[in-house]
Amino acid sequence: MKLVIVESPTKARTISQFLGSDFHVVSSYGHVRDLPKSKLGVDVEHDFTPQYVIPTKVRKRVNELKKDAHKAESVVLATDEDREGEAIAWHLVHALDLEGKNQKPPGAIVRIVFHEITPHAIEEALAHPREIDKQRVDAQQARRILDRLVGYNLSPFLWKKISRGLSAGRVQSVALRIIVEREREREQFKAQEYWTIAAAFKTSGVDFTAELVGRDGKTLGKFDIHNETTAKDIIEELNGADFVMAKVEERERKFNPNPPFRTSTLQQEAWKRLHFSAKQTMMFAQQLYEGIEIDGKSAGLITYMRTDSANLAQDFLTATRDYLQKELGSQYAQGSRHFAGKARGAQEAHEAIRPSDVTKTPELLKGKIPPRHWKLYDLVWRRAVASQMPPAVFRVKTVEVEATPKDPRAKKALFRANGSTVQFDGFLRVWPAKREESELPEVTRDQKISCQKLLPVQHFTEPPPRYSEASLVKTLEEAGIGRPSTYAPIISTIQDRGYVTRDQDRRLTPVELGVMVNDLLVEHFPEVVDIGFTAKMEKDLDEIAHGEKQWVPIIKEFYDPFSKHVAEKVEVVTPQKIEEPTEFFCERCAKPLVIKLGRFGRFMACTGFPECKFTKSLPEYSSGVVCPICNKGELTMRRSKRGKVFWGCSSYPECTNALWDKPNGKNCPDCASLVVVGKRDEERCSSKTCKWKAPTAIE
Repeated sequence: MKLVIVESPTKARTISQFLGSDFHVVSSYGHVRDLPKSKLGVDVEHDFTPQYVIPTKVRKRVNELKKDAHKAESVVLATDEDREGEAIAWHLVHALDLEGKNQKPPGAIVRIVFHEITPHAIEEALAHPREIDKQRVDAQQARRILDRLVGYNLSPFLWKKISRGLSAGRVQSVALRIIVEREREREQFKAQEYWTIAAAFKTSGVDFTAELVGRDGKTLGKFDIHNETTAKDIIEELNGADFVMAKVEERERKFNPNPPFRTSTLQQEAWKRLHFSAKQTMMFAQQLYEGIEIDGKSAGLITYMRTDSANLAQDFLTATRDYLQKELGSQYAQGSRHFAGKARGAQEAHEAIRPSDVTKTPELLKGKIPPRHWKLYDLVWRRAVASQMPPAVFRVKTVEVEATPKDPRAKKALFRANGSTVQFDGFLRVWPAKREESELPEVTRDQKISCQKLLPVQHFTEPPPRYSEASLVKTLEEAGIGRPSTYAPIISTIQDRGYVTRDQDRRLTPVELGVMVNDLLVEHFPEVVDIGFTAKMEKDLDEIAHGEKQWVPIIKEFYDPFSKHVAEKVEVVTPQKIEEPTEFFCERCAKPLVIKLGRFGRFMACTGFPECKFTKSLPEYSSGVVCPICNKGELTMRRSKRGKVFWGCSSYPECTNALWDKPNGKNCPDCASLVVVGKRDEERCSSKTCKWKAPTAIE
């Protein structure tokens, strides 16, 4: 019997369908060894030797795997192809004692890797086994040890200086800094007013609008029309002017398709188009890779989803060209397109994310796999296929209209309009994009046209937007921070810690606790939360994986000054004052209430804690509306474990009444339930069974 070990039961089930009865495919259920939770687990005095343990929750599984390995003639380690998978394979060798009691003859313990879980890919992997890549294991081990050294030193520092239960991390703290600094940019931003002027023109049968772009032969700057008075003066000058076509230009413009997905671009596009979080995207992608049950059989539908490569296998390129030729016609099939560009600091030569079989179209799978998995598969399939299709061709037309005022002292003005129509849809046939067609009339130069109206429009500059999960992933990747396997965990961690929440537009917003933690780290440990330093550390890890550097000197160079720095700061940094006295008293024991800072913001708590656990929201967070269920507490603003704002009774846990939107004190005229104010300031009934809403001005 040949024992094949993978990480997940789903992956094991899928692979077992492709192998004969002499193979036994089992799952390790993830990691089998890790650093201990109860102590540092790294011997800093002896080359940072990690002290790995088998966690209690996996000991039973490890014992079962040991028995299987003992019976097996050979052991095939088929964990994922990235550094994490390589490390798991290496840990399996040690946890299962494959070099001790379960030692096999030379060549009987092998490592195989594959980009996709298909019969052909598994056969090829088994035909070309290799040994465990110790350099990649070292890189992963160095990352784990670095993260442990930073976390186990900085987290206790935060406990002493702010509050127990807080945490800091080598990469998560940099991500938090990026979010906090963007929030500061927004707070310091001052809006600047500017105006634009559009002209509505009418020609034979076609109306179009053009924008003022120049005056007196000079290009108009964005802020040249800085107030309403200037805008009205220009319009007054142009009233009654002669409008003549000064330029008519047509050209052909081609748009090439984007490369197939990498991990980061998949997360960004899934957030934009499907509203999936990075964590959701990776979960669904993992399941699509490992196998989804279709008609009673498990099938791996996409290639490995943790990759920073845009490369596609030649077999897929050929199959895609044949598919396009057959289904869409020769005009949509072309020679293979290769994308050489990779993300900064890209790892090993992985493939891009693509469908395992191009003929398994989204249409064929609709209704056969779960809806959200189907949406993600549809995205992957279309992006990969579109990348091999011809460019979309547009007919782009630009017209310029010159306005000559009646008053010879007034300045001439130039208006410009652009239009485009699709000549050939190309890759847009399978990858629809938001490109609005706008047709301009057939006009000729020097042709006089009629101006129907001049339209002044006021604008204000807007602050830089808060980061969405998609834009944060993009920023991290561009800065060289993190790797495909780390983007989703980074974003999840800073939200789970209560440092960041999501606003109504699902964008990442730092809460008071997150700002306090960030400011303390930036002030006292600027080197740890420095973007350039963190990116350099990622580069060092890459060089370890390529055998260009040794991991122990890298960690020693960082840790020796870092540990001394932490020891100094523990002694000299003054603890942050996060408790403030109030004039309020506890409603249960009459002791004074103080303001505390928790992971979901500021709140009032009894000084008699832990004997008295009474808490209350701050007055500014109260709606002022008495809870209609218990008639005791007030409905106050709170946050769920995931950081979402809701309005709950202050008498919790005695009363669990809660509403997602803020009550305004009114009662529904139909059912007498509380009226709440929605995201767009609309009033509606809070009852799920009542459909009353306040009429709008338009209605």
